Amino acid sequence: MSDSQYLKKGVLGCAGFLSVASHTVQATYHGISAHAGASPWEGINALDALVSAYVNVSMLRQQILPTEKINGAIVEAPKPSSNAIPALTKTEYTARSPTIRGARDLARRIRKSLEAGALATGCNVTIEEKSGYADLRVNEALSRCFSEHIAVEGIEVLRTDDPVSAATDQGNVSYIVPSLHAVIGIPSTDESKNHTAGFAEAAGNAVAYDRIMKSAKAMAMTGWDVLTDGTFYAQVKDHFDWDRNIR
Repeated sequence: MSDSQYLKKGVLGCAGFLSVASHTVQATYHGISAHAGASPWEGINALDALVSAYVNVSMLRQQILPTEKINGAIVEAPKPSSNAIPALTKTEYTARSPTIRGARDLARRIRKSLEAGALATGCNVTIEEKSGYADLRVNEALSRCFSEHIAVEGIEVLRTDDPVSAATDQGNVSYIVPSLHAVIGIPSTDESKNHTAGFAEAAGNAVAYDRIMKSAKAMAMTGWDVLTDGTFYAQVKDHFDWDRNIR
């Protein structure tokens, strides 16, 4: 991440990164092509189905929680011609919520909006639910240990922070075994965020490389402590078990 997100808090990152859960739904609409001018009534418009679904999901956003988000994309659109009724379109939506259950419930509501697009236009629809990401469970013992090791390298980080509306497969891992997902900020001239060209460029500078190498060392030292310190390992496991029981 850009260090501008952490510098205002007097640190360069976060040891216990919190992320949300996500669930993705993809819909493929199957219509019937026809000449748009000569005989449009013989067609079934897959583009209309997609547009209808888009409007449905947009209206759904009014009735979701402030902690939830819906993001979508048109995956496959008709060929660039207005001379034929489109026979095939595809769209994809991702539901984000603080918990797995919340993400799945929101995805079910999205699915109904997608199905309604097909019903309204007479299209057939194939809906595929993709593997989702669980929310990230922070292990306090691992976060504390990482914070101490990276402080030795001259980098101060938060023990934990407010969750961000991003999802990661590390969340799935954190439900199975104790996990550490630290985040370190790197300098970017225009405060570019992840998944942008500016951030990709910033990741290649010398300062970014130095911080990531120090972070990797702190993670390795944390792993070493888990392997060699029985008392610390017990703390890690105890917190993992406690957190699992309250969910």
